[in-house]
Amino acid sequence: MRRRSLGLALLAALLPAAAGAFPDRPITLVTGYAPGGSTDIAARILADRMPSHLGPEARMLVDNRPGAAGVIATEWLKRQPADGYTIMMTETGAAAAAPAAMIGGTRYDPVADFTHIGIVSTPPGVLVVTESLPGRTPGAVLETLRRAAPDALTYASSGVGGVLHLRAEMLAQAFGTRYVHVPYRSGAQMVQSIMTGEAQFGIAALASATPLLRDGKIRGIAMVGDRRFPLYPDIPTLGELGVPGFDNGGFFLLIGPAGMPPRVAEALNQALLRTLAEPIVRDRMLTAGHEPPAGPNDLATARAFMEREYATYQRIVAQTGVRLQP
Repeated sequence: MRRRSLGLALLAALLPAAAGAFPDRPITLVTGYAPGGSTDIAARILADRMPSHLGPEARMLVDNRPGAAGVIATEWLKRQPADGYTIMMTETGAAAAAPAAMIGGTRYDPVADFTHIGIVSTPPGVLVVTESLPGRTPGAVLETLRRAAPDALTYASSGVGGVLHLRAEMLAQAFGTRYVHVPYRSGAQMVQSIMTGEAQFGIAALASATPLLRDGKIRGIAMVGDRRFPLYPDIPTLGELGVPGFDNGGFFLLIGPAGMPPRVAEALNQALLRTLAEPIVRDRMLTAGHEPPAGPNDLATARAFMEREYATYQRIVAQTGVRLQP
């Protein structure tokens, strides 16, 4: 009996140590897109610096699982253990646009089925066009898009069902025309196609478009969101150019499966906040076209943010009637 009591006492003494051991193996940070796009860029910046705020032995590996604009990876994440060792860099498309707008919906609820660890970035999107598209001013380019005959122009996106697909269809609806959709597997492939002229235009994630914008290989016409971006103060918003209904920018969020232990979720949240507070990380994010959030960014704030964004896109879909074919 005494031996059993000693064993229980030893186990009780070891449990607090075990509970504080997170992480004791590498953390997998999943993205729903191929390497090189905006989601991948943000994920790799975090994977480089977050481990240093989790412990001396912590490691984080990026796992690209492209397909269906992040929907496939999100459905996969939902089924993983909620232990903090598999998390995801999600974004507006997979987390809000696809669940709200895709015909048939998705096999996950972006609020109920996940732990919302923290907001990573809230940049605007950007309407970009190939050099050969007529119009040398933003207003003239928009007039070219407005006057285009149905199916006369092609637009690129980073995947069927994502927010870039939804926004381009909203633009077609606003202009009373129709464009041909050419989907790719990442934002990097998308903007590359616009540079080469395979597609005439697209509404891109700013991080994906930034390298080509900076080199003058594609043209930035308008920001999609409620503000201009610090690195591109001369690019107006669509609202400024007289096209209403495009005040919602993008977002990037760190999530995990639902039911993550609070101490693990809190550890990941604190590591994210410390990472985003590093001046070198903020500079890398801004230079890459990401804008880290200002203000509170705890677990409750992240979940409330996701609730608001999903409700916003549900409202946009209801008001516009735009639905996306999977």
